[in-house]
Parts: sequence; structure tokens; C-alpha cells
Amino acid sequence: MAYRAQHRRAGSKRPVLRAVAVSTALVLLTLAGTVFLTYRHLEGNITKSQAFDNIVGPRPTQVAVEGPKKPLNILIMGSDRRAGQTGVLGQTPVGLSDTTILLHVSADRSRAYGVSIPRDLMVARPECRSRDGKGTVPAVSVAQWNEAFALGGEACTIAQFEKMSQLRVDHFVVVDFNGFKSMVDALGGVPVCVPTEVNDPIGRIYLPAGSYEVSGQQALNYVRVRHSIGTTDTGDIGRMKRQQAFLASMVNKAGSAGTLFNPPRLIRFLNAGTKSLTTDPGLSGLRDLFDLAREVRSIGLNKVQFFTVPFTTYEPDPNRLALAPTSGELWQELRNDRVLDKKFTAGAAKASEGKPGKPKPGKKPDPDAAANGLCA
Repeated sequence: MAYRAQHRRAGSKRPVLRAVAVSTALVLLTLAGTVFLTYRHLEGNITKSQAFDNIVGPRPTQVAVEGPKKPLNILIMGSDRRAGQTGVLGQTPVGLSDTTILLHVSADRSRAYGVSIPRDLMVARPECRSRDGKGTVPAVSVAQWNEAFALGGEACTIAQFEKMSQLRVDHFVVVDFNGFKSMVDALGGVPVCVPTEVNDPIGRIYLPAGSYEVSGQQALNYVRVRHSIGTTDTGDIGRMKRQQAFLASMVNKAGSAGTLFNPPRLIRFLNAGTKSLTTDPGLSGLRDLFDLAREVRSIGLNKVQFFTVPFTTYEPDPNRLALAPTSGELWQELRNDRVLDKKFTAGAAKASEGKPGKPKPGKKPDPDAAANGLCA
């Protein structure tokens, strides 16, 4: 009797173990299915563009450099559509490229540079195909930088950049500014430091002096604002510097443990980010983007630097800019994948400095710092 009782008790555990095993298998299958569906969903969010096929004329050749891989030149363009926006040169408004950044990743993956191109820069524009693909945009000897995107989209901007720098673009990314707002919200805001009050009725933004996180429309207006923010370095240059500091802060938060180990926040960020992207086919796969992000992160955030191409005043119009003579040296150094001299990177925003400090008590605010989104 005792033996049969023990046998029954031992046997009675088997249905329980089977139930646990089946339940565990179902949970794992459900998780695997969820991960797969999320992956498919995120990858489906990305818009693919064949802009490289629409470039007219010859393109620069790549310089062979030493390293386990080849260097990467990725042109990042910000497409900004706003209510009441007017077209360029009589064209239908399709969004202006208010932000253009070359991201150069070295062949040995030891450093990355983000070089901003001013929207008010006057450059030569080569012949481009029009946005509708039915005609061409004629070449001109002098044009404002951001007209290329409005007239010929990504292909025209890439051709214009390659003509200016003689650097071959390997990949491109177009980020929709309104989607950028969703990315900031998905992170729960991005830290900024405002040493002096920002009050711009035109840009619809008011920020008291202080250190805090901005999100939503406030964050978008902050990276857009060009006026009433400090007394010098305002306009496009101040905005670029502020965008560089903001991007550094955003990269820092996106790579923090608070995001990487917070699955709901990470998924929201990736969902918002992929919805905002248009890329060439070589970067349109989620795995391609993850591999690139992993490579950039392995560089070390202190070696991911954002700065602006050397510029000077455009003599015929002091409200416009021209390339400084040293810009040719910068492009040559990047073309040969060299470590840049500090004369180019002095004052660069670093992704490792993504947590802005607080205004120093008792210290006179620096208006340039306010314009640049930094603390004195």
C-alpha cells in the first residue's frame, strides 16, 4: 500500500511537469513570434529610395585605405515639412533639407565624425534629375545649399555634396523632422541645458534658463529655432551647433542602460525611428542599421564628434556663407581617412557629453552657449 501510494505521488508529478514544459514552450514560441513580428514591422517601416540611380554624371572614386573594412561616408539629410511652407524657385513644396550632416566612419572603426553643412552655404550645383523624374534641374555655378533637396531630392543633394567635397557617398539617410519628434518622445525626452532664457515668438518656443529634458513639439521647435536665442552665433550657424549638441545628447540617451534595458521604451524608439527613415537599399534592412549602430557604438561615444565644415561670409551677400579655404584640407583628410587635426574638431560636440550640466551659479551667462545649447 505504501509503495503504491508513493508510486501514485511520483506519477502525479508528471502531468504537472508536462504542463510546465508545455507552458514554457508556448511562452517561448509566443516571445519568438512577437520578436519576429516586431522585426518585420520595424523593417517594414523603413522607406527605400533608389536615389543613387538618379545621379547624373560621373561620381568620385574611393581612395584605398588600410583597415579591416573600408571607411563609410553616410550623408544624413533632415526633411522638414511645415504648415504654410512655400516651394523653392516656384516648385511645389515637398520639404526642405534644413539639416545635412556627413557621417564619416573610419576604416578601423576607431572614430566617427559628423560634419554639418550650413543650409545657407553658397556652392556650385551640378545637373540633377528633377524630383518627378521627368526632367532635369540645370547646373548652376552658385546656388544655396538647401535648394538642391527641394528641386531634386536626395540624388541632387548627394551629387552637390560629391561635387563640393570629392568624397564618394556610400549610403544616405533622410530623417523626417516630424518623426524626429516622435523619437525624442519615445526616449522620454532629451536633456538640454539653457543658460539664458529662450523666447522666440516666430519659432513658437519659450524656455526658461535651466537644465531639463525637452520633448514633443517643444523639442522640435528647439532644434528649429534661429532667432531670439543669444546675441551672437544665431541664425543657421547657432542652430547647427545646437543641433549637434542635441544629437550628442540624444545618442547618449539612446545608448544608455535606461533605454537598452527597457524593452517597451526601446521598441517605441525603434518604431518611431524606422518610421522616420528613408534610406538607400544598402541600409534599408534592420540588420544593416543594427550593424552600423553597433560599429559606431563600439568606437566609444567620446570619439563620435559633431562639428561644422569651415566657412566664411559670402561676400556678395553677408546673410549667406561660403566655404573657407581650409575646407578643402578637411575633405582631403576625410578622403584619406586620417585622424583630423584639432583645428577642425575644436569645440566639437561629443556623444559622450550627452548629459548637459547645469548653469553655473554666480557666473555670467554666455550668449553663445545659449545659442549652441550648451552650458558655460
